[in-house]
Amino acid sequence: MTGLLLVLGGARSGKSRHAQARAEATGLDRLFVATAQAFDDEMRDRIDRHRQERSESWRTVEAPVDIAAALDAHAAPDRVILVDCLTLWTTNLILGDHDVTRATDALVSALARAAGPVILVANEVGLGIVPDNALARRFRDAAGLVNQHVAAACAEVQFLAAGLPLTLKQQG
Repeated sequence: MTGLLLVLGGARSGKSRHAQARAEATGLDRLFVATAQAFDDEMRDRIDRHRQERSESWRTVEAPVDIAAALDAHAAPDRVILVDCLTLWTTNLILGDHDVTRATDALVSALARAAGPVILVANEVGLGIVPDNALARRFRDAAGLVNQHVAAACAEVQFLAAGLPLTLKQQG
């Protein structure tokens, strides 16, 4: 694999497992860029479960807000970077009162500069009902726009449902 891959899907669709397998298949040095923050026991358990699913060959960098800086610092031709996930990152930006558009632009610019392959994971949150409150609608809209901008920057985009990948975009 070379270039940029975005893996989209719903909750428990197999996105992370698929992205991890794609990264491991490269045979390159592996870096996991984590965006989750453990604010409660359930999230701590989720983070621990994801860590256990990765072998010790993975290094982890925490980047709950500044993924662009993590990519700039760690991208290399002999390393694959897995960013999981853009949806939590969007949540962190909104709840931290950061400029989502500016952060997304910085991310897309960092992806263009990345010296090696990058795989990004995100939830597709726009397939359900319209949320009943303003914050949830703001989040849904922001997540959709982040996904659109990142998908435009990626050479490959896959959508997972029931653990099965569907290729939405394949360049080169």
